[in-house]
Amino acid sequence: MASSLTSKSILGSTKPGSSPDLRRLSSPAVQISIRTRPKKNLQIQATGSSYGTHFRVSTFGESHGGGVGCIIDGCPPRIPLSESDLQFDLDRRRPGQSRITTPRKETDTCRISSGVSEGMTTGTPIHVFVPNTDQRGLDYSEMSVAYRPSHADATYDMKYGVRSVQGGGRSSARETIGRVAPGALAKKILKQFAGTEILAYVSQVHQVVLPEDLVDHENLTLEQIENNIVRCPNPEYAEKMIAAIDAVRTKGNSVGGVVTCIVRNAPRGLGTPVFDKLEAELAKACMSLPATKGFEFGSGFSGTFLTGLEHNDEFYTDENGRIRTKTNRSGGIQGGISNGEIINMRVAFKPTSTIGRKQNTVTRDKQETEMIARGRHDPCVVPRAVPMVEAMVALVLVDQLMAQYAQCHLFPINPELQEPLRTASPVELEQPQNAAAL
Repeated sequence: MASSLTSKSILGSTKPGSSPDLRRLSSPAVQISIRTRPKKNLQIQATGSSYGTHFRVSTFGESHGGGVGCIIDGCPPRIPLSESDLQFDLDRRRPGQSRITTPRKETDTCRISSGVSEGMTTGTPIHVFVPNTDQRGLDYSEMSVAYRPSHADATYDMKYGVRSVQGGGRSSARETIGRVAPGALAKKILKQFAGTEILAYVSQVHQVVLPEDLVDHENLTLEQIENNIVRCPNPEYAEKMIAAIDAVRTKGNSVGGVVTCIVRNAPRGLGTPVFDKLEAELAKACMSLPATKGFEFGSGFSGTFLTGLEHNDEFYTDENGRIRTKTNRSGGIQGGISNGEIINMRVAFKPTSTIGRKQNTVTRDKQETEMIARGRHDPCVVPRAVPMVEAMVALVLVDQLMAQYAQCHLFPINPELQEPLRTASPVELEQPQNAAAL
């Protein structure tokens, strides 16, 4: 660092006309060096649009801007990847797919512009972009003046002093495209490396609650979930949920619900005490989704009604000599670390805040007024939230898998206590045919 030195004589200096006696009493000149440093420019780094340490995802874009997308950094090389691998989950998330979702029409067609060559990941950052094609900025003219109740309009102004009015900007669920796309890649890596499967489904809409014993988590399939527009694996309750959404949709109102997510064949050992427990990471990731209001895993809040003897999951040794638990009230996680059982969690979503009903609010200049919000919005977010929850869970698990491999599997494991992370055949996901450079 460059610096400058200045010196000042404070002893032995005399003024013109001073007496000779004073000059004789003066000490020799003493030089004091003062180091001056150049002024530093203080910088504040704003974060919040990235998640992950080893498999890191940064999202960008706004609801009514030019488009949305993500950059994926840290993806292992030589993973077969094409746009179609990502498009399946993007289609599950996209708007306009049924009468119980927002009527906005977007194809959400993704484009990979870096990080993939000849159908294989290269290990360099992957850029995924989805253009916006059906924006209607004028639908949000009222929001430029007044705040939507329970929306992020007011708090964005309070934080930044400025905001993107059209579509809610970064607070819009359209931002989740940048999560679902890398989540699809993360699911593919987990499936190929460890045989891990992640499935989410709607277990509640408003007051229609699917009983837990009606879903067999050991044998649940994606086809069962995708068999209806509400993504509930039980046909009878699916019809009840659809009816509940239709009842408020026609009145310009909205309802909330719950998405349940399970993880089968999760490697043991994922998660790190104390602050990076697996359930803590899952909670953070899922609660970062728009409209989320609650998270629980395993027995959740209902476990508080049990005694320790009733709640504990007793151990046993299965026919393959593996340590298992007879029950799974722990939800596949104990001490913040995965134990190999099915991980299960539930994420609560509030009713959509933008509704076509008259509500009291205030303007940006603090005047009380009334508002009827316009725009195209979901009467219930949970059917489209299913792939979003799967994506966030996948991003957590692949990041934790890479951390576990780096710390605890770099050297030979203790076979008496540990298992290999890889349980699936490495050729389970074959290289795509006719792979071409993207």
